Amino acid sequence: MASETNSKRIVVVGGCGRVGLPLGLVFAGTGRAQVTLLDISEEKVAQVNGGTVPFMEDGAQELLNRVLDKSLTATTDTSCLLTADCVITVIGTPVDSHQNPTILQFVQSLDGVLTAMKENALLILRSTVYPGVTKLVYDRAKTLGRPVHVAFCPERIAEGKALEELISLPQIVSSFEPAAQALASEVFSLIAPKLIELSPLEAELAKLFTNCWRYLNFAISNQFYLISENSGLDFYKIYDAMTVDYPRMKSFARAGFAAGPCLLKDTLQLSTFAHNNFFLGTSAMLINESLPNFIVDQLSKQDLSNRTVAVLGMGFKSGSDDPRESLSYKLKKLLAVYSKRVLCTDPYVDDITLVPLDYALAEADIIILGVPHPDYKDLKFASDKVVVDIWGMWRANLQPKAAEVQTNAPVKTLVSQNLKA
Repeated sequence: MASETNSKRIVVVGGCGRVGLPLGLVFAGTGRAQVTLLDISEEKVAQVNGGTVPFMEDGAQELLNRVLDKSLTATTDTSCLLTADCVITVIGTPVDSHQNPTILQFVQSLDGVLTAMKENALLILRSTVYPGVTKLVYDRAKTLGRPVHVAFCPERIAEGKALEELISLPQIVSSFEPAAQALASEVFSLIAPKLIELSPLEAELAKLFTNCWRYLNFAISNQFYLISENSGLDFYKIYDAMTVDYPRMKSFARAGFAAGPCLLKDTLQLSTFAHNNFFLGTSAMLINESLPNFIVDQLSKQDLSNRTVAVLGMGFKSGSDDPRESLSYKLKKLLAVYSKRVLCTDPYVDDITLVPLDYALAEADIIILGVPHPDYKDLKFASDKVVVDIWGMWRANLQPKAAEVQTNAPVKTLVSQNLKA
């Protein structure tokens, strides 16, 4: 057990979520920090204190078993803020119903945290924020007469790989004053192999640029996919020709749904910050968000009104139980308008509307791969099933009938009625 006297007392606000819990676990695992996870969800707090990680995250359960009640605990009681040396908030800038960042509400939501913190403690903003928000929080602390330090140290982890990446990726550290910079660097030197110093605005943009670059990268692949399919060509045949043993194309993503709680939101935030002059971002949104519509348009040529459609995978990415902003749900809504019945399944997502995989496969006339979960890689289908695979996961098994290639929909790799038994 870490010594209370020699340990940093760290409170993670939003600490039982997908960003906060892995961060708290890693700090607690160093043996040099006493970590309190502060969360408004009594259910999640109870789960963590009961020894259960509320979501999928590689290695998290084992680490929780090791540090729980030793160097880590969870609570809904805000009194933990009173004695914290460092408070890390993982609450990002929310957006309103029109996808505009709600900056004022976010800044004001931190008033309770700033008021409760002891003098000279450090507040670290961790999640994505709209550019300039760190300065607003810094000024807010002064307005409230709170002598606390403020820093922005963005997370850049991938869900499922957080524990690995928190200790292997460089950490960006930013603040307005040398004292805050030193304190933030001291905190993250406990876990990060390298620290990179930026100004807060530079750091805020670095975080947004990172997520927007990924979103643009997916959009390029999806645009190429649409061009290929509309020309009656096999996108993945072209993809393989471009990428095999050709290092300059290593970053070329496969086509598929670009979703999740960050990519679209952060692209919208950057567009707002750029006074709507982020034309690449706008184009990326049109491309990525239109992919479900493209699938439905192609399938509509086969009279969906008498067909049962199964969507396999409802998470926002492969191997994840997180359904936030998943385009599979958008696809489900579109299909509900045009098809006889829509069945959705996922091995990880907790959703009472989902059906077992075997049932979906047996009942469906059309099977759509929404998310390329590894569980689906070796699935076998009856020859009368129409299969939609925009990810190219089943491409090696695709054997379109000659008659279908000549007379059916022009998208051969999108829709195929034959997979090897």
